[in-house]
Amino acid sequence: MADLPLAEAQLEVRDLAKHFGGVQAVRGVHFTVQAGECVALIGPNGAGKSTTFACIAGQHAPSAGQVLWRGQRIDTLTPAQRLQCGLARSFQVAQTFEALTTLQNVQLLLQTGSVLNPLNLLDQQAPARALDLLARVGLQEQAGLQAGQLPYGAKKRLELAMALAGLQHRAQGGGLLLLDEPAAGLAAPERAALMQVVHALTRTTGSQGKLAVLYTEHNMDAVFGIADRVLVLMEGRIAASGTADEVAANALVRSHYLGRAFRHTAGHSHA
Repeated sequence: MADLPLAEAQLEVRDLAKHFGGVQAVRGVHFTVQAGECVALIGPNGAGKSTTFACIAGQHAPSAGQVLWRGQRIDTLTPAQRLQCGLARSFQVAQTFEALTTLQNVQLLLQTGSVLNPLNLLDQQAPARALDLLARVGLQEQAGLQAGQLPYGAKKRLELAMALAGLQHRAQGGGLLLLDEPAAGLAAPERAALMQVVHALTRTTGSQGKLAVLYTEHNMDAVFGIADRVLVLMEGRIAASGTADEVAANALVRSHYLGRAFRHTAGHSHA
């Protein structure tokens, strides 16, 4: 699938560069992501994935280039301002409020004011919407448990629900989920189940439109069979892009990253 023109793209990363002193971590990266797409950004350690991701999410300011969301530049905005525009992110290590219940974690992100009114109990903050979001990630049965009691795989799902909650009332026409290694730390069956949830989110049209997902990942079974499109970053540049089959067949990617013996079937990959 070729990059879309700006008029059709939700996210466009345009000639992005990031330097740390004399180190060129990212060098002229360009790609797009549209609503309803699940796009994986992969590459060897030190390729610039985390830096590219941080420039999009707002943790780093680009040294050059632009990040646009629905045709508007956002690379000068703070992460909070980007959330208001419709971009939400997760972290490699799940970030949840351990002392709150699973439901309350989501309710906290659904509250409409900038500060939770102390006169309103957290339990009264949109409980039906919070339960619906938990259902979308398969956590409705754990709604009453404290987040600290959840196994790690469930915490990753909860963080995903919290990111979705953060987009409520903010992402008119859909939003973008930026997921930093969503399957990190999970066993293979948990990875497969979580990534199926992630993929399904892009196939559901809600009241605010379709979501787009951009995620980084080291586990190839969380990429092949899941992502609609795969971007391979090497030495700070996009070395290849296309479907999983196209990327898996790319000679440069096989020789410098996946390995010549790499093969994959639907939902599985092997070295």
